[in-house]
Amino acid sequence: MSVWTSRYPTGVPCWVDLAVPDVAAGLAFYRGLFGWDDEIEPAPPGSYTTCTLGGRPVAGLLDRAPGQPGPIAWTTHLAADDIDAVARAVVAAGGEVTVPPMDVRTLGRTAVAADPTGGVFAVWQAREHIGAGVVNEPGAVVWNELYTPDSDRAKRFYADVFGVTFQDMSDADFDYATFHVDGVPRGGLAGVRNGPPPHWAVYFAVRDADESVARVDDLGGIVLRGPEESPYGRVAAIRDPQGALFNVIAVASNPNGPE
Repeated sequence: MSVWTSRYPTGVPCWVDLAVPDVAAGLAFYRGLFGWDDEIEPAPPGSYTTCTLGGRPVAGLLDRAPGQPGPIAWTTHLAADDIDAVARAVVAAGGEVTVPPMDVRTLGRTAVAADPTGGVFAVWQAREHIGAGVVNEPGAVVWNELYTPDSDRAKRFYADVFGVTFQDMSDADFDYATFHVDGVPRGGLAGVRNGPPPHWAVYFAVRDADESVARVDDLGGIVLRGPEESPYGRVAAIRDPQGALFNVIAVASNPNGPE
């Protein structure tokens, strides 16, 4: 199992969570699909639920406020050593801080921001809660990538704010780059014009993509695409019963992940 026990470096995706109208229904779906364990310390009120895999935190579910604008969507959190400095850098680089830095009890500090192309993300400065305690394993996050209509502007933004570097992997048909922290690939950035609105996509690892897709149907979700072969594993795009989009991919443990 790829276990993480220390703070994530600045710029690395460290956590994902999802605000839904019905947390109990969300838990039932994702437990059934990924085998997540019971929650750790559901927080009253506001009902933030930390889901676990093998006893380690893997993702969060929380109540979506009535009338909250925007789609129901998984949120990718990028790690920061100094969240206040990151918030200032977001504004300086042309982004917007939509939720200013604030304490989450003794667990850490959080903020929500949007890059200049419209991609929404959260920032996490760890204290007691470092983020995901397991990654790159079936049932855990294995990859995060930004879909944006302006890849050049997005690259400048994330490089300026988080100090990440990019490796271009584009070809004649696809505008794509991986972003790196300390020389290790930690996510992707896809330039997509005339496509979906800008967003950070989340990929969860599974043992068998076809088996997982069959389970999605049984659990009330919708398979939007796949499963189909890719250079990195067999992948499918899914919408959960409350509308959140995510991907599953059948891959071996990521050699670039923690051990």
